[in-house]
Amino acid sequence: MTGATAESLLADSVYRDLTERIFVGTLGPGAALSVPAIAAELDVSRSPVRDAVQRLVAGGLAVHVPHAGAKVAKIDDRAVEEVLSVRRALDGVAARDATERATSADVAALFTLLSEQERRLAGPPDALTEARLDLEFHTAVRDIAGNAVLSDFLHQLDIRAHLHNSGLWSDRRARELAVVEHRRIVDAIESGDADAAERAATAHVSAILVRMRRLRAG
Repeated sequence: MTGATAESLLADSVYRDLTERIFVGTLGPGAALSVPAIAAELDVSRSPVRDAVQRLVAGGLAVHVPHAGAKVAKIDDRAVEEVLSVRRALDGVAARDATERATSADVAALFTLLSEQERRLAGPPDALTEARLDLEFHTAVRDIAGNAVLSDFLHQLDIRAHLHNSGLWSDRRARELAVVEHRRIVDAIESGDADAAERAATAHVSAILVRMRRLRAG
């Protein structure tokens, strides 16, 4: 393995670590992304950390602040709606492609994820767990679609949207509706109806936008 390849893999590892911290809130909006501090904490050189932080900036998860370095991005109501508007179109494409590529094992895996979401509706919400399960579900659909570029970009959009505390994952009715919409997507994939899968995925993101606006309005 060449030094360049090893450093690239290390940068990927640091990027995944930082992305996970952003998702779970360990690094919240506005948190500093100090290259020297992160490198020291992870016991790696600064170069892979610098590369990882630059990727976060390029993906919209972080911003450069003059005289302060990089910080985790803050996302407001308008920005999250823009993120979801893009995701609406691309998740429809992913669901269509997934329908055309899904094996019986893929469909069974999606139903397993769906069953876990349905099971959790009986108990009190844990916003982080619900958000993680939602991300896992959509990631599975995108992985089945087999387009790595699309999957990576949509993953970045999901993390960016998670920076916005919409309250959806603490609202029981919003959770129930999301699971119903997920089932429509899986049912369409199982039946082989690519058009219906695309419509269901697009409608799901559109409905999330509406529910977010209603929660904000009270």
